[in-house]
Amino acid sequence: MPKHYLFLIAAIVSEVIGTSALNASQQFTKPLPTAAVVIGYGLAFYFLTHVLKVMPVGVVYAIWSGLGIVLITLVGLVAFGQKIDLAAALGMGLIIAGVLVIHLFSHTASH
Repeated sequence: MPKHYLFLIAAIVSEVIGTSALNASQQFTKPLPTAAVVIGYGLAFYFLTHVLKVMPVGVVYAIWSGLGIVLITLVGLVAFGQKIDLAAALGMGLIIAGVLVIHLFSHTASH
């Protein structure tokens, strides 16, 4: 697997950790979850800078945000007991389909 994909995966995971910690931070009143938010987002953007050396910003952002939405929804479902309805699930399926189309068929996915 090319190194820039590993950086993209790391950026997505870091963003999901940071976003998950937002709920636990209770509006930034809890120090440890607040630190996790700052570190998570800091690492996410750091890793994204490495991906942007190789891939266009629009494609990177589409993949990063799309997969982040799906993963944070799964975290919300499992960790926080948040439910989604059929329309939300179908929308996320379309997001995944869009990421797959970009990855599998687009020539702009890499410079």
